[in-house]
Amino acid sequence: MTDRTPGAVVGVDVGGTFTDLVELDQKTGRVRLSKVPSTLDNQAYGVLNALEAAGVDLAALDLIVHGTTTTTNAVLERKLSRTGLITTQGFRDVLELGRRTRPQPYGMKGQFTPLIPRDLRLEVPERMDAAGLVVTALTEEAVRKASQTLIDAGCESVVVHFLHAYANPAHELRAAEILRDIWPNTHITMGHSLLSESREFERGVTAAVNASVQPLLDRYIQRLTDELGQGGYTGEVLVMNGNGGMVSARRVSQEAAKTVMSGPASGVMAAAYTGRKAGLGNLITYDMGGTSTDVALIRNAEPTVSNEIEIEYAMPIHVPMVDVRTVGAGGGSIAKVNPAGLLEVGPESAGAAPGPICYGRGGAQPTISDANMVLGRLDPSRLNAVDGGISLDHIRQIFARELGAPLGLDATGAAAAVIRIANMKMAGAIRMVSISLGADPRDFALFAFGGAGPLHASALARELGIPRVMVPPRPGITNAIGCVVADLRHDFVRTVNTPLDSLDSTLLPSVFAAQCAEGEALIAKENIEIRNIKRIYSVDMQFIGQTHLLRVPLDRPDVAPATLRQLFEEAYFNRFRVDLADIRANVVNANCSVIGTRAELDLSALIDPAERRETLDAALMTRRDVFFDDWHDTPVYWRDHLPERFRIEGPAIIQQMDTTVLIEPGDVAAADGQGNILIEIGGAA
Repeated sequence: MTDRTPGAVVGVDVGGTFTDLVELDQKTGRVRLSKVPSTLDNQAYGVLNALEAAGVDLAALDLIVHGTTTTTNAVLERKLSRTGLITTQGFRDVLELGRRTRPQPYGMKGQFTPLIPRDLRLEVPERMDAAGLVVTALTEEAVRKASQTLIDAGCESVVVHFLHAYANPAHELRAAEILRDIWPNTHITMGHSLLSESREFERGVTAAVNASVQPLLDRYIQRLTDELGQGGYTGEVLVMNGNGGMVSARRVSQEAAKTVMSGPASGVMAAAYTGRKAGLGNLITYDMGGTSTDVALIRNAEPTVSNEIEIEYAMPIHVPMVDVRTVGAGGGSIAKVNPAGLLEVGPESAGAAPGPICYGRGGAQPTISDANMVLGRLDPSRLNAVDGGISLDHIRQIFARELGAPLGLDATGAAAAVIRIANMKMAGAIRMVSISLGADPRDFALFAFGGAGPLHASALARELGIPRVMVPPRPGITNAIGCVVADLRHDFVRTVNTPLDSLDSTLLPSVFAAQCAEGEALIAKENIEIRNIKRIYSVDMQFIGQTHLLRVPLDRPDVAPATLRQLFEEAYFNRFRVDLADIRANVVNANCSVIGTRAELDLSALIDPAERRETLDAALMTRRDVFFDDWHDTPVYWRDHLPERFRIEGPAIIQQMDTTVLIEPGDVAAADGQGNILIEIGGAA
C-alpha cells in the first residue's frame, strides 16, 4: 500500500440519455469534461466519443474507471443470454414459485416470467441438509447429461444451484468441475460462490441474473478494452459495482450481477465524498437524469448498502448494493393525457433519440424538459443536445394542443402541471428511501445532481420540509466524478442462522476473519495504488418467528452475544418503535465489507478558478421572465463566473455547461468554499 498521488484519471459513466466523462490530472491540475449522447446499441462507442470530445490522450492516462448500465438495461429489458440451470432433484420450480407474492398489491391479475424457462431448468439427484450433511450423493453422470442437454439447447451460460450449498458447497464445486470439462466457455455460475445465503429463491435468482448477463458484460468489456488499447491506453480499466466500489475489468464478468445499479451507485459515492469534504454527512441524494430519477440515503458520510434489493417484481438480487430507489421521471419523461382525462408523466421517455421537442432532433411529444423550457427555466440557446431549428413558440403550440386543450389550460398552465406531477412522483421516491428506513427528511440536506436535478430540487425540498439543498460543482457529470473517487470494495455475506442465546462466541469472529482474508486477497490482485484497508462489520438479525431481517452495524468483529442483543433491540426499536424484549433473537447472516481506500483527489478545479469574477454583477448573463407561481423577472448567472463567495436571493437561475440551477422566490443561495452551492429553503419546516 502506498500514498502515491495519481496522475491523469478518467471517470466515465453511461446513462440512459448521456455518457458523461471527467478527466482529472492531479499533477497538472487539468480538468477536462464532456457529455455526449449515449449509444445504447453499443455503449463502448459512447465512451470513445466522450474521450474524443474531451480531447483525452489515452496514452497519457494512468487509470480509467467506468460506470455501466449494460447489465441493468439487459435485466430490465429482458435482453439476456440463453441460460440453463442445473439444480437439486425436485426443486426446478423454485425460481418460478418464488415467495408467492403478487405483482400488484390489489387484485389477482399480474404476470411473471422467470429468467430461465422451465425446459432449461434441469434436475440432478443430490441433497444436503441444512447442516451441510450429505443426504443424497451427487450423481455425476446426471450432471454430464444435463450439461450436454443445455449445450444442445443453445445455452450460452449455466447456473449450478443446489438446495443447501450455502451450508456445504461440495456438490456445487464438484458439479462445476465436471462442467468445466464439457461447457464451451467459462460462463459457469455457482449459487453459493456469489451469495452464501440460506434462502434458495433469492440465491437462485441472483445466480440466474449473474449467468444471464455474464456473456453480455464479458463481450462489452472486451470490446471496450480492445478499442482503448488500439487508441494507446495501457493502464487498468476498473468497473463500478453496485455496492459503490470498483473491480478490475479482468474480473468483473465473473460476478456480473454485482454491476447492476453500477451507474446510480457511482453518483451516490460522489455525493458521500463531496458531502464529507463539505462537512455534511447526512444527505438524501437526488439524481435526475434524462430517463429516470434515482434517490438514496447517506448517513454519517456512508451510503446505505443493502443486500435486499428487488429491482422489479420477483427479481431480488441479493448481493450488496447501494440502496437506490428509482422512479420513471427524467428530463425526457413524456407527458400525456390518458383516456380518463388525467395528466400522466412518465415512465415512457423520449431518451436521447429523438429526445424532447426542444432538442431539435425530431421529438414531437411534450416532456419535462420541454415544460421547463416553456416556463422560462431553460435557455434554448444553451441546451447541450440542441441541433437547432426548434422555436419556443413551436413547443408552446404542442403543449397547448396535446395537453392544454384536454385539460382546459393554456400552454403555461399545462407546463406548470407537468412539473407539479413530476415533482410529486420524485417526492414520493424521497419519502420511500428516507421514511421507510426510519429517517426524517428534515434531518438531511438534499444533494441535487444529474442534468435536471438542480432544476427541481428546491421545490422538492420545500414539499418535504428539507431545509437545505446542496448542488455540487458539476451536477450533470456527478456520476462520472463518482467513478473517479470510488474505492476498491468487496462485500461478503455468510449465513449463520443461529439463535442468539445458543451462538458460539467464537463463530462470528472466525467468519469475519475469513471474509476479511478473502477481501484483502482480492484487493491485492488489483494493480491499483491504495492507502489502507477499511473493514465494516454487520449482522442481519430477526426475532424468531418473523421473516424480515434488520441490519445491525458492529464496531468490532468480536462482539459479545449480550451486547449483540442490546444492539439489535435498539435498532429494532429505532426502526419500528416497538420493544420485543421477551422474544428470542436469531442471527441470520454475518456481513463484512473490505474496502481498499485510494488517495483522495482534489475536486476544487472542477470550477476553474481563473474563470471566476470579482463581483456577482460580473457573472450576470441576462435577465428573463421565469414562471413560478407567476411570471418573475429573473437574473441569470453563469456559474463558472460566480465569485468564490457569493449570496443570491431568489428568484434566480444559475447556468453552467452541464445543468441549470433554479433558485425559487424566498430561497437564498451561497457558496460554501468547496465549490458547492448551498440553497437555504425559505419556509421549510
